Amino acid sequence: MAAKGSTKKSSKEPQTMEELLSMYGGTDFSHSVGDKVKGKIISIDSARVVVDIGGKSEGMVAEKAFKEAEDFIKTLKVGDEIEATVLVSETRDGFTILSFRRAAGDALWENIELVSENATPITVEGKGVTNSGVTVDVHGLTGFIPTSQLGHDAAQNPQSLIGKKFQAVIIDYDRDARKVILSEKEVSEKDELARARLAMKNVKEGEIFDGVVTTVYDFGCFVKIEVPVSKKNKEKVPLEGLVHVSELAWEKIADPNDVVKEGDKVKVKVVGKKNEKLAFSMKQTGKDPWDSVVERYEKDAKVKGKVMKLTDFGVFVQLEPGLEGLVHMTKIPPGKKLGRGDEVQVYVEDVDRENKRISLGLVLTEKPVGYR
Repeated sequence: MAAKGSTKKSSKEPQTMEELLSMYGGTDFSHSVGDKVKGKIISIDSARVVVDIGGKSEGMVAEKAFKEAEDFIKTLKVGDEIEATVLVSETRDGFTILSFRRAAGDALWENIELVSENATPITVEGKGVTNSGVTVDVHGLTGFIPTSQLGHDAAQNPQSLIGKKFQAVIIDYDRDARKVILSEKEVSEKDELARARLAMKNVKEGEIFDGVVTTVYDFGCFVKIEVPVSKKNKEKVPLEGLVHVSELAWEKIADPNDVVKEGDKVKVKVVGKKNEKLAFSMKQTGKDPWDSVVERYEKDAKVKGKVMKLTDFGVFVQLEPGLEGLVHMTKIPPGKKLGRGDEVQVYVEDVDRENKRISLGLVLTEKPVGYR
């Protein structure tokens, strides 16, 4: 039992300054550079923000730190709870200098996520033009508008956007990479795009349309078709789709310009529809030459063909557009020289319709070298 008049001691003696301060209701008020602190805004004026961070000194955002977060600060009010980063532990005046950069960044990306989900237009400013689009300022971030996402007028003169504030819609973003992709035409051509999306719903895979070639590239060509907005609204709107080089014709095409030219009227079949993009085929509007290959090329039949490709294992011979067969090297006599474009007479050895393969042999019109 304790002696009479003695004071009962705590079973645990304080071991550190933090524990001692805690014991007597005190707090460690010192902050290190880089610390994250939470506080409540006491005052806001045109050049600084004062924050109660619960210590012996108040926190302050001023000068450069104020300037870099100015847009974010405009969204704040006295009494708001805020998180900040310590830049200077304590000045001569007793203030802890803070930065809102992290909080501003979090708020910015939260806003980007929100407006992106709702497809809400935001104001951006044109900064530069590249070969593939326009760079813009998005509340301090660098955003990009691809040429394909510019409206007709802007696409004709992208330089007109430089230094100009205009509205765009965020269509993709990556916070880790700090990338924002936007569309200007989602604002400037909103009504036209809405009608096009309605018309797109009426397009079904397998349908065949009359169209016009708009542009030709080395990977294929784009074709424009016209489709009614809806069953009730017969107004037609233009939709574009890609005909990949492999879908231009049944034969292999090296250069799409050999097959189509801008302005050509063509028939296309819808072979794909994804993310509001159409994939067309020109060759599938006609018959596949392999469908009736067995009936037209019987075993041992002799036919004329053109040499299309020379390889180490043989020569490919075109029998008709879209239909080639292989003369294996073992079927070519020693000394026989064949060149691309040569016309040759061959005979059919075997037809494998399922795997689309034809084995051919050369019809010899002269004695091979060394023959007796």
